[in-house]
Amino acid sequence: MLQTGELELEGQFTWGSNYTFLARVGGQLEGVYKPVKGEQPLWDFPQETLAGREVAAYLLSEALGWQLVPPTVLRAEGPFGPGSLQYRVQHDPELHYFTFEDAVRQRLRPAAVFDLLANNADRKGGHILLGEDGHIWLIDHGICFHEEPKLRTVVWDFAGEPIPAELLDAMRGLQVKLRAGSPLAEQLAAYLSPAELDALRQRAAALLAQPVFPHPPEDERYMPWPPV
Repeated sequence: MLQTGELELEGQFTWGSNYTFLARVGGQLEGVYKPVKGEQPLWDFPQETLAGREVAAYLLSEALGWQLVPPTVLRAEGPFGPGSLQYRVQHDPELHYFTFEDAVRQRLRPAAVFDLLANNADRKGGHILLGEDGHIWLIDHGICFHEEPKLRTVVWDFAGEPIPAELLDAMRGLQVKLRAGSPLAEQLAAYLSPAELDALRQRAAALLAQPVFPHPPEDERYMPWPPV
């Protein structure tokens, strides 16, 4: 339905820097529509690539088997032209990283590894949602996958800890899926440059070679702004 359902705009989210809309999809689902023409230019990311990065993040999440990113597609047509469309998770907006109980925060290790792999430059606390069924979801991945280190996140809870074995197993599987010519590599190539795809492979290999959650760097900014 996300791929083919008719989009009807119902409102606009006004707190972000890019134009983002609440949409009714096929008269049934709620979705978040981010048109390419509503993206604000960034000095360090190629123009008109943020919507595709949203889709790439979903593909990465699915390839790992972690189901962290809500279903996301790139629509060739929409009320304001091409853009990403993501299933809107029903959640309490007052619940996010900074208000989670400790037991919920302890479940964020897969999210932390995901951001290391995706090189997420903007993991705000409000980008981590707790679904009504208790499932943890991650949203807003427009500035991920840069070939240069860009990690900025609020989640440093596990710095210095070994990455759990089950997460390493998923990354080993990801390495196989990312091989040149594979279906996943071909899918990602529609949204990422060859250099960005190679950098993703290198980040996976580096984490497997040194399977420890990193500490925040001392010589560069490592937190997004604003943090929520």
